[in-house]
Amino acid sequence: METLLRRCQIRSQIVRECIAEFLGLYIAVLIGSGAAAQVVTSRGTHGNYLTIQLGSALGAVFGIFVARGVSGAHLNPVYSLSLCVLGRHPWKKLPLYSLSHLVGAFLGAATVYLQYYDAIQTFSGGELLVAGPNATAGIFCSYPADHLSFWGGLVDQVVATALFLLCCVALEDQRNGPLPDGLHPVLVGALILTMGVSMGSNCGFPLNPARDLGPRLFTFVAGWGEEVFKAGGGWWWVPIVAPFVGGLLGTVTYELLIEAHHQTTPQSPQQEQEAVELEEVVVDSGNNRRTILGSGFKGLNNTYSRTKANEILM
Repeated sequence: METLLRRCQIRSQIVRECIAEFLGLYIAVLIGSGAAAQVVTSRGTHGNYLTIQLGSALGAVFGIFVARGVSGAHLNPVYSLSLCVLGRHPWKKLPLYSLSHLVGAFLGAATVYLQYYDAIQTFSGGELLVAGPNATAGIFCSYPADHLSFWGGLVDQVVATALFLLCCVALEDQRNGPLPDGLHPVLVGALILTMGVSMGSNCGFPLNPARDLGPRLFTFVAGWGEEVFKAGGGWWWVPIVAPFVGGLLGTVTYELLIEAHHQTTPQSPQQEQEAVELEEVVVDSGNNRRTILGSGFKGLNNTYSRTKANEILM
């Protein structure tokens, strides 16, 4: 079995990371949109608003668990951009990660549609609608509520994504106190659930441009047509652009108000020596290089550690 796995191993580090990002978001969309499809097509007899939010949160948790060991599980172009701004992720990987996210979200939506095809057709009477009592496009991507104005939606997305990224960066900050291994994905899921029950009524808190655009492109080609881009007065670009603005705002806010004010703890001579010995690169029998992180990475967050290791391997 080990021989088979070694033969199947992809040698390119960046390709491995992109596949992990693709699969992680694919799983998140499959579970999240699947929960929405179950509630909508059953007309609320098999779930409610809360179960949809639970599906979105748990989908993110398991998507992160799947991808975190290979790529760090960004699963969101906004998060990748924030790490690039902080110097914790190479800029050259940003477009590749973002494309992987987009494809994963597109195919995740396609799988949900295939799985719930009969239910969607029965619910909608065979007509794929974006608005109205039999609308099903909202299963896959966000649309504004009737009460929401354009500027209200823009503010909603900037504020929500700023809070989301601020909390994500805080979870990665080891000087807040290191988290037990495996708890981070659960807390991210809890954060998504918290935002869903507090900020979801305006437009469904998209937070993730790829998570919204990928399924929207799928619904466009699958039969919902141009209305997916025209609905809400051309709403579609708001959950694409506003999250980047909010994400950068949240990241900078945390860095300036919290990260910059951590107390600097003097290092002992032994700790300084450990910091010099950052890593040891070994070569396995398949001539595939892998990195064993040394004790010098203990003071850094996990994502940053993986990024530095990946840079050395490239």
